[in-house]
Amino acid sequence: MTTSSPEAVKKLLENMQTDLRSLSMECKKKFPPVKEAAESGIVKVKTIAARNTDILAALKENSSEVVQPFLMGCGTKEPKITQLCLAAIQRLMSHEVVSEAAAGSVITMLWQLMENGLEELKLLQTVLVLLTTTTVVHDQVLSKAIVLCFRLHFTKDNITNNTAAATVRQVVTVVFERMVAEDDQHKGVEQPLPVQGNSNRRSISMLRPSAKDAYMLFQDLCQLVNADAPYWLVGMTEMTRTFGLELLESVLNDFPSVFLQHQEFSFLLKERFRQGSATPSPVPVEKPYFPICMRLLRVVTVLIKHFYSLLVTECEIFLSLLVKFLDGEKPQWLRAVAVESIHRLCVQPHLLRSFCQSYDMKPHSTKVFRDIVNALGSFVQSLFIVPNSGNPAATSMPIGGSGLGSQAVAQSSPGAAGVSGGLTTQAAFDYRGTWIPLMTVTVQGSAKATYLEMLDKVDPPSIPEGYAMSVAFSALLDLVRGITTLIEKELANQEEAVAAQGSSKPGPGQGAANEPQSQHSEQEPGPQLVWEEMVSGCWCGLLAALSLLLDASTDEAATENILKAELAMASLCGRLGLVTPRDAFITSLCKASLPPHYALTVLSSPTANLSNKTYSIQGQSVQIISPSSESHQQVVAVGQPLAAQPQGTVVLTAKNIQCMRTLLNLAHCHGAVLGTSWQLVLATLQHLVWILGLKPGSGGALKPGRAVEGPSTVLTTAVMADLPVISNILSGLFESSQYLDDVSLHHQINALCSLSVEAMDMAYGNNKEPSLFAVAKLLETGLVNMERIEILWRPLTSHLLEVCQHPNSRMREWGAEAVTALIKAGLAYKHNPPLSQNQRLQLLLLNPLRELSNILHADIRQKQLESVLQILQSQGDSLGSGWPLVLGVIGAIRNDQGESLIRTAFQCLQLVVTDFLPTMPCTCLQVVVDVAGSFGLQNQELNISLTSIGLLWNISDYFYQRAETIVQELNREEAEMQQQAQDEGVALNRPFHPAPPFDCLWLCLYAELGELCVDPRPAVRKSAGQTLFSTISAHGTLLRPPTWHTVVWKVLFHLLERVRKFSTTADKEKIESGGGNILIHHSRDTAEKQWAETWVMTLAGVARIFNTRRYLLQSLGDFFKAWEVLLAHIQAAALSNNNEVSLAALKSFQEILQIATPVRDSDKPDALAAMGVPALVDPVPASGPGRPVPRSDSELQQAPPPGGVDELEDSALWWSAWNTWYRTGTDSTRPPGAGNKPAFIPSQLFLTALVQIFPALYQHVKPNFSMDELGKLGVILQGAVSVPIGSDASPFILPSYTEAVLTGLQEAVLTALDVLQKAICVGPENMQVMYPAIFDQLLLFVEFSCKPPQFGKLETKHVANAKYNQIQLFAPAEWVALNYVPFAERSLEVVVDLYQKTACHKAVISESILQNIIKTLRMPLGLKHACPSESTWRLAVSALLKVLSVGLPVARQHTSSGRFDAMWPELANAFEDFLFPKSAPPDNLSIQEFQKNESIDVEVVQLISTEILPFASFIPKDFVGMIMTMLNKGSIHSQSSSFTEAELEVRMREDFSKMCFETLLQFSFSNKASTPQEGYISRMALSVLLKRSQDVLRRYVEDERLSGRCPLPRQQVTEIIFVLKAISTLMDSLKKTQPENVDGNTWAQVIALYPTLVECITCSFPEVSSALKEALGPFKDFMQPPATKVLNGES
Repeated sequence: MTTSSPEAVKKLLENMQTDLRSLSMECKKKFPPVKEAAESGIVKVKTIAARNTDILAALKENSSEVVQPFLMGCGTKEPKITQLCLAAIQRLMSHEVVSEAAAGSVITMLWQLMENGLEELKLLQTVLVLLTTTTVVHDQVLSKAIVLCFRLHFTKDNITNNTAAATVRQVVTVVFERMVAEDDQHKGVEQPLPVQGNSNRRSISMLRPSAKDAYMLFQDLCQLVNADAPYWLVGMTEMTRTFGLELLESVLNDFPSVFLQHQEFSFLLKERFRQGSATPSPVPVEKPYFPICMRLLRVVTVLIKHFYSLLVTECEIFLSLLVKFLDGEKPQWLRAVAVESIHRLCVQPHLLRSFCQSYDMKPHSTKVFRDIVNALGSFVQSLFIVPNSGNPAATSMPIGGSGLGSQAVAQSSPGAAGVSGGLTTQAAFDYRGTWIPLMTVTVQGSAKATYLEMLDKVDPPSIPEGYAMSVAFSALLDLVRGITTLIEKELANQEEAVAAQGSSKPGPGQGAANEPQSQHSEQEPGPQLVWEEMVSGCWCGLLAALSLLLDASTDEAATENILKAELAMASLCGRLGLVTPRDAFITSLCKASLPPHYALTVLSSPTANLSNKTYSIQGQSVQIISPSSESHQQVVAVGQPLAAQPQGTVVLTAKNIQCMRTLLNLAHCHGAVLGTSWQLVLATLQHLVWILGLKPGSGGALKPGRAVEGPSTVLTTAVMADLPVISNILSGLFESSQYLDDVSLHHQINALCSLSVEAMDMAYGNNKEPSLFAVAKLLETGLVNMERIEILWRPLTSHLLEVCQHPNSRMREWGAEAVTALIKAGLAYKHNPPLSQNQRLQLLLLNPLRELSNILHADIRQKQLESVLQILQSQGDSLGSGWPLVLGVIGAIRNDQGESLIRTAFQCLQLVVTDFLPTMPCTCLQVVVDVAGSFGLQNQELNISLTSIGLLWNISDYFYQRAETIVQELNREEAEMQQQAQDEGVALNRPFHPAPPFDCLWLCLYAELGELCVDPRPAVRKSAGQTLFSTISAHGTLLRPPTWHTVVWKVLFHLLERVRKFSTTADKEKIESGGGNILIHHSRDTAEKQWAETWVMTLAGVARIFNTRRYLLQSLGDFFKAWEVLLAHIQAAALSNNNEVSLAALKSFQEILQIATPVRDSDKPDALAAMGVPALVDPVPASGPGRPVPRSDSELQQAPPPGGVDELEDSALWWSAWNTWYRTGTDSTRPPGAGNKPAFIPSQLFLTALVQIFPALYQHVKPNFSMDELGKLGVILQGAVSVPIGSDASPFILPSYTEAVLTGLQEAVLTALDVLQKAICVGPENMQVMYPAIFDQLLLFVEFSCKPPQFGKLETKHVANAKYNQIQLFAPAEWVALNYVPFAERSLEVVVDLYQKTACHKAVISESILQNIIKTLRMPLGLKHACPSESTWRLAVSALLKVLSVGLPVARQHTSSGRFDAMWPELANAFEDFLFPKSAPPDNLSIQEFQKNESIDVEVVQLISTEILPFASFIPKDFVGMIMTMLNKGSIHSQSSSFTEAELEVRMREDFSKMCFETLLQFSFSNKASTPQEGYISRMALSVLLKRSQDVLRRYVEDERLSGRCPLPRQQVTEIIFVLKAISTLMDSLKKTQPENVDGNTWAQVIALYPTLVECITCSFPEVSSALKEALGPFKDFMQPPATKVLNGES
């Protein structure tokens, strides 16, 4: 029911009348005027009610009269009456029937009551009703009413005071509410602009009534608070500042619009606060007064909140004051109140933003926002640094004690759930012994203050411990929450707007860069700048406080809040691109995750220290974080720190794990803004992972594993349960990297790389378990980002490759694991487009595989090769352009790697050759060949080398089978390359270029095999050589003819050259064993001997190719040059100091002369035998054991080309061969020089083979074979025969001493001469001139019988004294000369035969061959018994006899020509030397032998008597004379001094003497001398003989007589015996001769001998006696006188 409803009006009238009646009743006795007034009032009321329809309006009009009785009642000052009146007045007021005048009267009446101190509460009630129900009271009346209330506030009565205070508050509110209502009524009406002027009086006149009242009231309140006199509230007697401040606060707080909308008010506000913005400050700071301070702070808070825009400068001062109040010197309560005020600001982010814009961003202005935050931070730190000293009681009061403390505990209990669940501990901060409990002071996001609301307290309250801290803590959290929410919301809006405009999203740090800046340039800075300034301003303080609180926090919930705040700040800084603060927050999180005092360099980097010098408290520099002890924290893990030097163990607390989770959360959700801070985050995670003992498993995920160091890692069950979760989050963190943008991904990878670098540095120099976190996570990141692998591949793999080179094996192993896993994953991933169409990417992926080849560590290479094997097995078919790279990896083997590596690599190669040759591009085939070759060359594993040669053979087969397709593909490639080279203007560069590509492939294969043919290992050389020659012979048909040119010069001759070089420089040291226990045969026990085998094989192979491909090669044009080179090689080999090589060279020589046609067992070399060439001595098989060399070519012996080979060229080839043969022969048979030790003496086999070549060669050079060549041949033959043999070999070559056999060499020499001789025999006339030369040669050999040839100055033992038992086997330089006797004798036989055939040839005659023969025979004839062999001189004699029998007739025919003049003396000398030898017969000569020898002598004398003396007329006289003298000598002097008596009879050579004597006599007497001269000679001879006999006899008789009993010397006795025998022979001769032929003188001399003979009878020697008897016997014929005949008058 409203007051204006009829019922209400009716009720009012009734009540009024009742009230008036009651008044009248009360005042009847004491106050009659009042009674009368009351009664007239009743009448008045009734009249008004009766007359008017709008009763209320009428009542209001007449209200002065209506009210008058009640006013008079109040005047009585009677309590009962006064109360009644006041109630009635209030009723009227409540129905709004009081006019302005009436109201004034009422107020005046009330004032009087107040002054009298009556009914104070009723008064207040009445005033309140008056002002709240009506709006009639304005201006002075209003002010009077208000003053009245104020005065009642200061009475003695407490209740009145309080009621008055409440009334004043309500009244002040009503005044302003009226103004608001008035403004609402006049909303549409334009208010005239105020006149500008200094005086505010002028501007007040413009205000409406209510506004004016409000204005005046506010102005006076300000005056009162400043203790100045009021302008409008006249009558104020006393006033307190506290009350004034409360009123001001309520006005400002409740009606901010009034001040903001009305310029008068704004002006007043500014003026008042500008006048004394320091004046409303509390009483001097030294003694702050709690109620005023607290209220002032409240006012300031309101001012800042609502009128900040008006009072910019003033607010700056207020805020600075607030900050000062937090100083440590200020009382605790003041700090608490200031913290509460600041908290109120902190929950208003927009306000904070304004501060930042208005102060921090203006030049030369205080950085207010920054100071507030820093002050909070300092405040928090100061609580820990300076223990509360403000209120001792509070400090010492136990928790849960009296007063507010207990309330605080009660409040804090919800957040006090302890860490360890079971115990309920107080939530608190504990730092270095300072323990501060944490209370739940407000609900999050609101600032409910405790001490700012204590308006009733006069004394400062005691602040419970931890209260200020708790408020500050809430303020910090709210500040962070507000700022981050605000900025992130604005950022998101901006990004949406930008996205809507279709432009790119601004990255962190660009902010509004995409919007036109002009919008902001004039009025305010761009939002991005504001955000950055806000964050820059607050981060230091926040970080200082939060990191300290985080360290001190013992409560999980509090810790969680702090971590969230730090996380939010870090993320925000990241989004805004503020690197330093972002890194600082992240550093703080990181430090909190790690154990205290943990040494981690990343975290003590300069970024972390930036804030250390930002501010200080009481001169102490505040550290961002000073880790405290880990008290009050549950330890959940103990582990090893990750450090270069082990430092014992470290512990992780539950809080560390909590921080770690936050860190993971940060990385997971805000990875995109971390940028360079990834470094910090990942470094910390790495250390935590290490301490927790997580180790990487496959794919890089971390799994809990035991630490390698042993049981130093201890984990509680709580954390054990967490580990898999942490591990999953970690993996998830890197899996989420696939959602990061490219830049952030690069940051993450760079961070991992630098972490890994640190881990590598730490792992240097020790083999401790390294930290593999970074490597594992790089792998994980790579694996999840496969679809954009290109952008991160290079940094990722180049770092992992560095890891692979690390000395620590575990580190390396993981580096390799990561690289290879990434490559395998990359190749297996389904890229778009696929790899087969994206060669560049494929090569990019494979490239690190190749880079691994540069790393020397075996384990890395092993891993690399295993991966290659896996890649081949899985992706081998699709490698395409990646083949060269893969093959490069397989082939990157070095000898310093171990066997197993090479074996693995080789497995890969075998797989390639067996499975993938058809799938790879043909251009790679050459690479395959090179790689196979490199395996052949490695020296770690012989079997692999040998197998790789087998692979080369297989590859060559593949080339052969797929020739057509390979040729096509290669030609196509070649054309492309040619085009490309042409475009680039460079020459096409590939090996063996001009040859067609397919031929080049073969040439590369041959070149590789050629390299292997000079490998240091004999087995490899052998196998490679066989394979090379086999492939050339088996597949050579595929080559174009011009390519053969390259094969010959670049492959074969190059190889020969190298083999020769190595062979000649090979080591001669003996090799003890062939590795292991393999014994080496003595023929291979030095490197030199092993190389010899290679040389033999190579030479044989090349020779065979020349032989089989002769006609093809001859068509190439430079065949002659090649032939010369080949011959030079053969010569070099033949002259090498190795018997095996030299012999084989000759075999090859024979082969290229096509002499040695392949010999089968059944056939004998008939062709050669027919030419007189003996079969080869010990034919060497052309290819050694092992793979039999296919002789397909030689079987086919290519038919000569139809045109036939040019005769001239052919002849040139043979002469070239002859020259080679000659040079070889000359050099090999040249004797060593004097002094130096013999370098090398060729073997008999070699020389034999050499000489055996001649007959065949001769067949080709016969037509032009001249005397010069013959001379050369002679030199060689003689040299060859002269070569001695080593004493070690002699038992095998020399025939046993008794056999007279020729050695093979000697046979060969004679054969050679025989061939020649036969050729001359049947040849043209002009060849006959060669006979003498052949004779000379043979005669030279004949001389060897007596004078073995000297081989230079070489010391040789002759066989004669080198009996086998004396030969020192293997004596180093012992050489044995051969037994040349059989050879000389055979030569002699040949000479005789030849001479018998050719005696009449002109050349033989003209060249005095006969003389030469005789001259040669003189030596053995002269030496006779001194000859090395008895047979020699016998043969010589028979030869002489045979030759003379043929030669003498010829000589006689040519006497006149004088051709034989020189021969006769030679012959005479020969007879002389033979018949009267200087050497005595050997002592042991038997009588039979002697007689046999004598008969030979007799034969010679017979020859003289039959062949020479009868033809004396055709023979030179001198010669005949010489013969006579010789016969004369023979007839006497045939004595020998060494016979025993018994033999003397026989040994006297009587038959010989007789024969001589007889011949002599026969020649002397037989027929009449044709010339007197001749007869004279013979007679002379005879008389000389007789005279000498006479002398001998006489001397003998004389000597015997003188000697007396002594016997005579032996020789004298012998002599006398011979003389006696001669005499008896002479007597016989004389008897036989015709008497007329004997000269008388001779008879006289004979007879004269008789007396002397008789005198000898006295001789005592029986031998002499018997001889004497024989001599005297014939004289009986002189006893009878002969018949006298007178001749020519002489008697």
